[in-house]
Amino acid sequence: MGFAGMKSGNKEDHKQGNDAGKAAALALLATAVWMGISGPAHAVTGDVAAGKAAFAKCASCHQIGPSARAGFGPQLNGIVGRPAAATKDYRYSPAMQNSHIVWTEDKLRAFMKSPGDVVPGTRMRFWGISNAQELNNLLAYMKSFP
Repeated sequence: MGFAGMKSGNKEDHKQGNDAGKAAALALLATAVWMGISGPAHAVTGDVAAGKAAFAKCASCHQIGPSARAGFGPQLNGIVGRPAAATKDYRYSPAMQNSHIVWTEDKLRAFMKSPGDVVPGTRMRFWGISNAQELNNLLAYMKSFP
């Protein structure tokens, strides 16, 4: 028996069922896009200029940009998608070396919010940033330096 007790056995019935399924899926997708729920709730676009201003909190230890190099902390060019402890010009803590983290946007957000919670034993001494929009802005700025 097919849907709602109807016999289904010929190719035409099967095709109509597929067409109805496709239509339902498209309607669900359109509703999700219309409601603004097509991505994660935190997928808010950051402002690069605001992120540059916010980076002042990071700049005493980190560099970013064409001439960036390690200082008190590692340089941050290409950080999104990079494995933790991967730059050659910085001596990372054993905790960071053994973290096996790949820096995704979500992992970076969590780390910038509370470094010690993400990598217990990290040498990074930073009180953290709790403002979600400021984190998005920082990520937008850092992603502008692949």
